[in-house]
Amino acid sequence: MVALWAGTVGVGCGGGGLSLTPIKSAQSKPSNVAVYFKVQTSGGEPIGGLTADSFKIYEDGSLVSELESKQTILNPEVAASHYTLLLVDMSGSVSGDPDSVNNLVDAANAFTDRVEKQQKVAIFAFDGSPQLHPISPFTSTGGAKAGIAELKSFKPQDPSTNLNGAIVAGLAELDRALSQAEHPMRFGTLVVFTDGTDRANRVPRDEMIKAVKDSKYQIFAIGLGTELQESEVKDIGKSGTAMAGDKTKVVAAFDAIGSKIAAATKSYYLLSYCSPSRAGKHEVRIEATLKAGAPAEASAEGSAASGSGSASTSSNAKSSGDRSGSMTSEFNAQGFGPGCDPNTPPRFDVTKGDALAPKKKSDDDDEDKKNDHKKAAPKKPSSPSPSLPPPPPPAPKPPTQPQDFTP
Repeated sequence: MVALWAGTVGVGCGGGGLSLTPIKSAQSKPSNVAVYFKVQTSGGEPIGGLTADSFKIYEDGSLVSELESKQTILNPEVAASHYTLLLVDMSGSVSGDPDSVNNLVDAANAFTDRVEKQQKVAIFAFDGSPQLHPISPFTSTGGAKAGIAELKSFKPQDPSTNLNGAIVAGLAELDRALSQAEHPMRFGTLVVFTDGTDRANRVPRDEMIKAVKDSKYQIFAIGLGTELQESEVKDIGKSGTAMAGDKTKVVAAFDAIGSKIAAATKSYYLLSYCSPSRAGKHEVRIEATLKAGAPAEASAEGSAASGSGSASTSSNAKSSGDRSGSMTSEFNAQGFGPGCDPNTPPRFDVTKGDALAPKKKSDDDDEDKKNDHKKAAPKKPSSPSPSLPPPPPPAPKPPTQPQDFTP
């Protein structure tokens, strides 16, 4: 039994408070409830490093004992796939400079070292060609770094720069890879490194900008040199940017973006607990508290919280320096009983694509039913008059199925 989590996002007191963005929840017998969400400051900075005792669970306004709930933070990897695609400019201006290539290889190595700890990473190169060049496609965790050395021997097929086309193709590659991801919830990130503007003109800039704005994925951009204006980089990197004034600053720029991606990934939590309820619908509220001075991991900046709903102020903070926030929703405990193990991986019911913006299950079901009906329903006679009898069957044997199927 699965329930969509459509709760509120609360902002607590102290230091600007916390925002909890609900993503998905699942409930199953004997009495398991699991919630997948992310935690940020009210200013949008991701908060990682929280432990199970950083959260309080309330059912119908009453605090659920931690001993009774056995609440625990599960490894989010059991329910979600996070993919990052690194798109590197290997046009003539980069690939023709050995020092630039060596710095890029060092930067890519450091980047994958950081990001691959929580995600799968793929690396694709682009030049002036219409297609991307796979350097290290999505494989098992830790597989991207093995292919980075190939950048040193990369020879562009076309020395021009097909930046716009590469970005559009990179987003399509993320779609393709995530459609085959093993987990039901899927999150994608595109990182674009370039030293110049689009020169190939294969894809109009407006088309690229629209693809970036419409994309459900995080998109970061790293600009190298003085040819590319910072405003142009920001048009690409809607989730964050870094500028390297020269090739010696490339490693630092990659590290800045890598730290943002790692922090954002760590801000996702999968909280599982055993509900004491045994029947009926109940309101559940999850409250998070970041203690003043606690060593929780947070990035210097991040994207704003995307949740919706009313804000609430928590009064449970222990000191003025604490930050807290909460979210609420409902679940159905019909048939619940003893024997719950909170370490059981939940089964989330979501559609393909980014779990932050899934299709509604009812819409998918309706569409599937329509398609099934179209396949199963017999063809109607071509005569315009509904009163005429259907034409005789082609074979002497009469049909065994009556034509009474109602689409």
